Amino acid sequence: MNAIRRSPALAAMSILCVLAAILTGCAPRPEAPIQLTKATNIPMTETPAPKDREIATFAGGCFWCTEAIFQDLKGIDKVVSGYTGGKVPNPSYEQVCNGSTGYAEATQITFDPKVITFRDLLHIFFTTHNPTTLNQQGADRGTQYRSGVFYHSEAQKQVAQEVIAEITKERLYDNPIVTEVTGFTNFYSAESYHQNYYKDNPNQGYCSAVIAPKVAKFRDHYRALLKP
Repeated sequence: MNAIRRSPALAAMSILCVLAAILTGCAPRPEAPIQLTKATNIPMTETPAPKDREIATFAGGCFWCTEAIFQDLKGIDKVVSGYTGGKVPNPSYEQVCNGSTGYAEATQITFDPKVITFRDLLHIFFTTHNPTTLNQQGADRGTQYRSGVFYHSEAQKQVAQEVIAEITKERLYDNPIVTEVTGFTNFYSAESYHQNYYKDNPNQGYCSAVIAPKVAKFRDHYRALLKP
């Protein structure tokens, strides 16, 4: 892909190898989180990017998985797990899980575009989840697990469309990409026990069985882009 040439580290790796290694089915997450403390969600509908930073909002299934991946990258200031794309004010985890709110589990990423570009983030996003399964990631099913890029500018929209076209042309997937590309409207941070979930709960069953292998494969293939 021409886009990858913007990052020497990405140019050096084989995306096909990444797909073969990373795209595996997921076991369903436990219905209830381990921790019992529940905090009120924080609305982040109009969160401006700090000076010299940009914000990306991605939905790619379980936010525990996507948070754990993007936290490890150079140039990432912050990753927040939350809910985007719905209409119910201040949604709870339980409401989102029932699939009736219109929200998707998502991660909002604050990054330094001088260190890692939005295009680079998109390539990582599209090779660490399956963008061809509608409203599903592995065993997690429902609109809350849909694949989506919620762009914050026309420039982000254009890059997302270009990357999807490149991946389609390269035929990296047997089936068409069904990722939603839509303008950002709102984002609510998830309850406090969801934040930093994998790092805080590495021995929890879902974390050790599903997230840990996925993160290990990601770290192996994107080693040059990882924080020290």
